[in-house]
Amino acid sequence: TTILSAITTAVDHSSTEVVYSENPDGDFVKSNNFSYAIVIVGEHPYAESQGDSLNLTIADSVSGRPLVIQPYLTQMDAVVAAWLPGSEGHGVADVLFGDYGFTGKLACTWFKTVDQLPMNVGDSHYDPLFPFGFGLTTEPVQA
Repeated sequence: TTILSAITTAVDHSSTEVVYSENPDGDFVKSNNFSYAIVIVGEHPYAESQGDSLNLTIADSVSGRPLVIQPYLTQMDAVVAAWLPGSEGHGVADVLFGDYGFTGKLACTWFKTVDQLPMNVGDSHYDPLFPFGFGLTTEPVQA
């Protein structure tokens, strides 16, 4: 199940329209007067060294590693790092819509820029965007 199909299944279609665009531009966003937006951005699948790159700038993350998001944070109300959810998009939709609570802590430091790499807890230059262990735990939303 893709995240898109899971979101489409989860919403109340009498009051919500799901609009999808693979590569939306600013005009698309402005012309539709959206009340809410869920923006899913990810990396192409990779394994081991095939994914090695210092081009780690992205707006939101379905990936297996931290990516540069600091330039976009002021435009976001929330950030969810889905960390390679596999083929089950319903798990992502379940927490986005409150059927299940969020539970997660970072198992690594989330850097601000690639210029900070490598960065580890205890380094003299340790100034992360989100520190090791940062995370959120919530309860499901009661309907």
